[in-house]
Amino acid sequence: MADFLLPDRHKQRDFFTCDVFDSFKDDIASMEHPVFSLSKKPDHRMLVYERNDTTIKIKPSYTGLATIFDKDILLYLASALMSAKNSGESISQTVRFTSYDYIISTNKSLGGTQYKLLKEGLGRLNGTLIQTNIKTNGKEVTKEFGLIDSWEVVKEDTKGKALAIEVKLSDWFYSSILGDAVLTIDRGYFRLRKPTERRLYELARKHCGNQVTWKISLTNLKEKLGITSQMKLLRFNIKQIAETNHLPEYNISMENDVVMFTRKEPPKESKAPKQLPKYVSKKSVEKYARPGESYDQAESRIKGLRDALKG
Repeated sequence: MADFLLPDRHKQRDFFTCDVFDSFKDDIASMEHPVFSLSKKPDHRMLVYERNDTTIKIKPSYTGLATIFDKDILLYLASALMSAKNSGESISQTVRFTSYDYIISTNKSLGGTQYKLLKEGLGRLNGTLIQTNIKTNGKEVTKEFGLIDSWEVVKEDTKGKALAIEVKLSDWFYSSILGDAVLTIDRGYFRLRKPTERRLYELARKHCGNQVTWKISLTNLKEKLGITSQMKLLRFNIKQIAETNHLPEYNISMENDVVMFTRKEPPKESKAPKQLPKYVSKKSVEKYARPGESYDQAESRIKGLRDALKG
């Protein structure tokens, strides 16, 4: 499996930096839609997605669309802000951070190249625009915004390396933080080598989540991935990932072009109590339900955890 994953580069190097967050966070909106390019080459396509009378257009800048690896910057910022917010600290739409902490936290190699890539990624995040129509109170409003509003290098060393970065987040992204519209992701995400694997993981995390299983047709999965490659190549890649089984948290399998994601174990934040009821009664659902969960959601989750433990 090690050959399919990036090395855990900083496991023993800097314990404080690696443990600066309670956990890493991803915003739900960009997990649902293929906002980020999976290409390793400059991608100048304009992406258009339509569903339920909502249209989303993603427009590149002259340097191309923001990539799934550029998204690491947003994951880092979301994680830092949510950690501060959960600790009762005040947060701001403008965030200052050190490039060193970002590089260590997201499992990147140290060196001048990473500082250059960081600035290029910030440029693509700033230049990529999202246009969408939103209906509120019977009126349709079309809005366009960037993934981030602005960025600047606050300080550089004598070799031109960016030591401190200041980023102003877009209203759209910052609203996700204020509204807790984020999900916890596994640190192993940053060890995934291939863009498609990263996108598969976040789709599994979004749609399978704390359920036991999520199924999707290969055709629909291709659309959610936002890729242009042939179906046979996607089919081959899914089969290979199923054999190596190296995605964090989730198994993946495929039969008759239906892809199934299953949890490898109950999620840490919702592991079953030591004594789950043998039969899921109304009383037990009320006892183990989470705040905001409907009866059906709680019943389904408890049954799934119980069955997973049996297996």
